[in-house]
Amino acid sequence: MRGLLGYVMACLCVCCAALTGCGRSDDTTAQGTEWETLNQEAKSLYEQGNYDRCMVVAKKALEVAEREHGPEHPSVAASLNTLANLYRAQGHYAAAEPLQKRALAIWEKALGPEHPNVAGSLNNLAELRRAQGQYATAEFLYKRSLAIREKALGPEHPDVAGSLCNLAELYRAQGQYAGAEPLQKRALAIWEKALGPEHPRVADELSNMAVLYETQGQYAAAEPLYKRSLAISEKAFGPNHPQVAALLESMSELYAKMGKTEEAKKLADRAAKIRELEP
Repeated sequence: MRGLLGYVMACLCVCCAALTGCGRSDDTTAQGTEWETLNQEAKSLYEQGNYDRCMVVAKKALEVAEREHGPEHPSVAASLNTLANLYRAQGHYAAAEPLQKRALAIWEKALGPEHPNVAGSLNNLAELRRAQGQYATAEFLYKRSLAIREKALGPEHPDVAGSLCNLAELYRAQGQYAGAEPLQKRALAIWEKALGPEHPRVADELSNMAVLYETQGQYAAAEPLYKRSLAISEKAFGPNHPQVAALLESMSELYAKMGKTEEAKKLADRAAKIRELEP
């Protein structure tokens, strides 16, 4: 399960962006209002993992949005999106699905079927299907989301990279490695160009690719990707950050598989020392 670290981080990045209208503000959403304040608080609580309090705030935001703007306003969709992600993060798929579908319907009607917010909602619905093992439906939704983002935002936008990464993870989960690899390479190239070669998001995708190669037994290909991901993470977060520890653990397991016992132990020991510093 450790080896899935990079993929999990990538998917969470997309989902967190969806909490505030799928990652972007829109003219039709309420800005600078009580709803906006509540929505931002919900996003912050979600990112902190404080789901119980986030649920309370998100439900209040939904109530305010419906009262002030009616049941089909984009701000209502954004609040529904937040609640759906909360339920999905806790494994409550049956509760999440109708909320996500309602959010999607509102955005399609209010903004048109090819708006980036529609793409974000489709992506979140695909995540829900993937979590339930409904891979064929998830693939269809991911591809539709990707097509909208490419058309609306351009082929080199970071949101396109997010869609590519999520589709790659779907293929990887099914053992379709040949389908996953080119998607991940394209996602990495987009993030490097858009964010710079030493951005943490680049480190995440390097880790994703390392996992893909490691899963196929291509250890020599995985090693330099892990090393580069580690170097970026150390520079971005410092040498004692939990993400650094996770990468050290990943590399330790890789070296153990390669028979590099001494190197594996050194990395494992360093990771353990970092873990001891965690609250």
